[in-house]
Amino acid sequence: MRILAIFFAIIIVALQWPLWVGKGSWLRVWQLDSQLSQHRESNAKLKERNDALEAEVQDLKNGTDAIEERARNELGMIRQGEVFFQVLDQSPESIAVIKPNAANTAASSLSSKAY
Repeated sequence: MRILAIFFAIIIVALQWPLWVGKGSWLRVWQLDSQLSQHRESNAKLKERNDALEAEVQDLKNGTDAIEERARNELGMIRQGEVFFQVLDQSPESIAVIKPNAANTAASSLSSKAY
């Protein structure tokens, strides 16, 4: 009787082995499910990007506003009669430091005494 119980236990383990460890196991199903959710998220982001590009293409084909905006931003073009103002960055990194030489310091000291 004991041998029969061991035999049935081995049969049950042999039948359960592919379910837990084999090619179609639960572990593999969980891995594939996580990969599927990652691919769905990636596809959703790419679809949003494609929709934005499609809208831009339609705007370029049908309207002139997008063409004008690109010409202004990328090529620096302005309309005839417009005045262009360029605002420079005043951060300390962008300002060049000029070291005065001896002639400039002497001239500046003379001009300060004249006042």
